[in-house]
Amino acid sequence: MGSSQLPDLCGAGARRLVPALLTMAMCLFGSVALAQTYEVEIDAELNGLDVKIEPVATTGMLIVKLTNQTTQKVRCDLRYDASPQTLYRKTTYVEPGKTEQSEFRAKRKWFRVDVKVECQPTGK
Repeated sequence: MGSSQLPDLCGAGARRLVPALLTMAMCLFGSVALAQTYEVEIDAELNGLDVKIEPVATTGMLIVKLTNQTTQKVRCDLRYDASPQTLYRKTTYVEPGKTEQSEFRAKRKWFRVDVKVECQPTGK
């Protein structure tokens, strides 16, 4: 096999493949490189219950940790408002002495997330 019969690894095909691979890499890892910062505002209505609320803001996701420091199971209704994203609601049940978390993922870029948390005792 002569050198003229070896595949052309640096030819026109490779020159077209490299930009395509770079574009794909930027799409996959671009969101990690561009960290999103945003403000979190919590409006809590705990109805006299001892529930600790801890927001954990990460890129592309907000986690709200709920710790039930009472002797009864509680139900917490969360309403996330991160305009221009659609309102999102979630219900989380927390056993006595336990911590549960509620996650809200970004579908669009947000600058502020308002979270209304309403907790009440449950008979379950």
